[in-house]
Amino acid sequence: MSIVMNNVQKKYGSDETAVYALKKVNLQIEDGEICVILGPSGSGKSTLLNMLGGLDTVDEGEISIGNEEISNFSEKELIEYRRKKIGFVFQFYNLIPDLTVEENIRVVEDISSQPLNLDGILQALDLDDYRKRFPNELSGGQQQRVAIGRAMIKNPEVLLCDELTGALDSKTSKNVLEFVEKINKKYGTTIVIITHNEQISNMASRIIRIHDGQIIENKINDSRLKVEDIAL
Repeated sequence: MSIVMNNVQKKYGSDETAVYALKKVNLQIEDGEICVILGPSGSGKSTLLNMLGGLDTVDEGEISIGNEEISNFSEKELIEYRRKKIGFVFQFYNLIPDLTVEENIRVVEDISSQPLNLDGILQALDLDDYRKRFPNELSGGQQQRVAIGRAMIKNPEVLLCDELTGALDSKTSKNVLEFVEKINKKYGTTIVIITHNEQISNMASRIIRIHDGQIIENKINDSRLKVEDIAL
């Protein structure tokens, strides 16, 4: 699903104390792309991601996802949008400790009209052998894969990933990114990853850089690498 932002602004405070989290942001992400958004802490990456996910609203400008302009949605419409279109994967996994792997993944299955097959998700994420285990019996990378599975089972058109590998070591990070790559290839999901890790941009079909709330670069990656060939 394509993503378009036109002259989007978000500020906090007013008058002389106003701070712009996003300032006149324009971008376009095509259907099925893996887009990596780079920038230092406080640059506006998370605000941008929250805007795309309908977790925050614009002060000015327009955001369109596919053929829907979500910047004019009511709160009820935003809830339905998040329910039907968007999958979130956060840096911290937020798994339910008393549920097994398959139960954690299935908690959002019922909110989708066309959920993906649980067995297919477990196999795609190499979690089939761990389906009856609880979160405290898993490694960090396995827990992150469960979080990805939970986001994917409702068959979202857009997968939003916030510092996907920020809490993981390099080997586990590579494993998680390989699974994201696999999801993109298998399901054609549009994937947006925000990160401060420059190396992750090598896997992207599109690279966006943001600084002080403004897009300073938006380019197609003509030298895209498979995750297995990236040194993390």
